[in-house]
Amino acid sequence: MPDSDTPIGATARTRPRIDTSKPHSARFWNYFVGGKDHYEVDRRIGDEIKEIFPGLVDVAVTSRLFLGRAVRHLAGEAGIRQFLDIGTGLPTADNTHEVAQRVAPDARIVYVDNDPIVLAHASALLTSTPEGMTTYLDADLYDPEAVLEAAAGTLDLSRPVALMILNTLGHVADHDQARDLVRRLLAGLPSGSHLVISDSTATSEGMIAASEAYNASGAVPYHVRSIGEIAAFFDGLDLVDPGIVQVPEWRPDAHGPTDPATAAVDAYCGVGRKP
Repeated sequence: MPDSDTPIGATARTRPRIDTSKPHSARFWNYFVGGKDHYEVDRRIGDEIKEIFPGLVDVAVTSRLFLGRAVRHLAGEAGIRQFLDIGTGLPTADNTHEVAQRVAPDARIVYVDNDPIVLAHASALLTSTPEGMTTYLDADLYDPEAVLEAAAGTLDLSRPVALMILNTLGHVADHDQARDLVRRLLAGLPSGSHLVISDSTATSEGMIAASEAYNASGAVPYHVRSIGEIAAFFDGLDLVDPGIVQVPEWRPDAHGPTDPATAAVDAYCGVGRKP
């Protein structure tokens, strides 16, 4: 499920102010991963969903740990030094720039979101090693070309970039449109770039019920997809082993926090390299 909650097509002029009367997915997710940036309305729907489907907490936690493993692989073994993280969400521990610059201090990271909640907390993201750089763009996933143009102020788009889109694409209701947005973003990146995606999946009755309860709460809807639909985002890319798997199964290692003991989570992920 989601990381951010403002309708992704909103512009700076039309975007609403922070609304604390309805659940907000960035705050909701922050509550699930143990953060502090949430309100009573977010905790209420969070607790309701925990009653319906306690496994969503494992989805949130394991998805966050996958981010760390993927970034460590990319900044380490894959030698990537540039990261474009779209759908940033609220900062917690071990954000993309922290993990990347721990491995490669000269890494450059651009965060992208168009959510007023995230914008208000952006200063917490704007830290960096002296050798690297971290910036935040108030930009729109529905305008990939504008995102790339703005990111080029920090990143050298003639060199490989890791495109990170975690727990965000469910805000795009139409799967074909979501695939097109990913395709257009990748089209502006060179060979050797990588795509990293993780998202909740409609792989159990519990997750489907949790998604329906969330969408009925007044929050901006979030659409869980099939495993095949997650895999389709990687069409034309070379999948990095172990391919499209449940998030705890993507390269578990001894170099970071351990995933909660769980037989399965309703969330799948993958990392693919652009040939």
